[in-house]
Amino acid sequence: MGNLLAWISEHLWVAWAVLAAALAAVELLTLDLVFLMVAAGAATGALAALVGGGPAISVVVAIVVAMGMLAAVRPVALRHLQEAPTIRTGISALVGKTGVVVEEVNSHGGRVKIGGEVWTARPYDEHSTIEPGKSVDVLTIEGVTAYVHESEQPWDL
Repeated sequence: MGNLLAWISEHLWVAWAVLAAALAAVELLTLDLVFLMVAAGAATGALAALVGGGPAISVVVAIVVAMGMLAAVRPVALRHLQEAPTIRTGISALVGKTGVVVEEVNSHGGRVKIGGEVWTARPYDEHSTIEPGKSVDVLTIEGVTAYVHESEQPWDL
């Protein structure tokens, strides 16, 4: 035991680096960013010990950095992780897209091409008729029917 303590005191930076790696590994299991912030503190403690700071200096540096990371960096990182953009997939991704009428769209039906696929369509305003070749905006999709409105922009092929 005495030899181990002597080795650690001579190679303090290695002990800090091992502690930092172990804390980072624990972070992979918890994913709450606490252990990662403490690991950053341990890594700076290793750096302080490597450049010649004694045990007291490296402990103070590690504590100050870990506390600073927990107080300043972790809340910002959590906020960014929780505000990840919502990726729309499936039919919800088509709402808001522009398409082109391939078969007259009226209250009885019709067909539009949206994103390379042909969909059954009806006008959002049930009293309107949209001619083939016209550009339309997809307002909603119910089942397999797209409810569309004539677009203000011309369709670009």
